[in-house]
Amino acid sequence: MYDVECPECCAAIDAPDDVMEGEILDCPDCGVEVEVREINGNGIEVCIAEIEGEDWGE
Repeated sequence: MYDVECPECCAAIDAPDDVMEGEILDCPDCGVEVEVREINGNGIEVCIAEIEGEDWGE
């Protein structure tokens, strides 16, 4: 399991060992969604996930 720091509130987010790049995780404290950007030898890098709105056929 990886320990990840939430970029919004700095709380610890537990990421499973089988987490993949592009996966979305939820912060248990503030509820923000973070996206796994990179997995490397030092752990994983996350950023706040972009929210995509519906285009309703536009």
